[in-house]
Amino acid sequence: MSASKPNLAKIIFFDLLTVGRVPLLLLICIFVSAMAVVLSTHMSRQAITQKDMALVEREQLDDEWRNLMLEETALAEHSRVQSLAKTELEMKRPDSDKEVVISLK
Repeated sequence: MSASKPNLAKIIFFDLLTVGRVPLLLLICIFVSAMAVVLSTHMSRQAITQKDMALVEREQLDDEWRNLMLEETALAEHSRVQSLAKTELEMKRPDSDKEVVISLK
């Protein structure tokens, strides 16, 4: 008694191709739309992450810019420039009798 067993996968496949074309097409459409949802969700999460990273970088650059502006203001202060001119360059203010005034007509 050697009765061969029917191949169930083969029967289901041929049944889907002959009788179940519409359900098979709908199943494929559902699968494709599910994959599209997963892909769009993934891409939107990546975009949100990139936006957050850009905002953090912008805040860091803004802080650095503020610090550089403070440093520039401190370095350009009149009293500092005057003291550097006196100490490093040995400059002094000219006497009033040695001043020359130039005027444009």
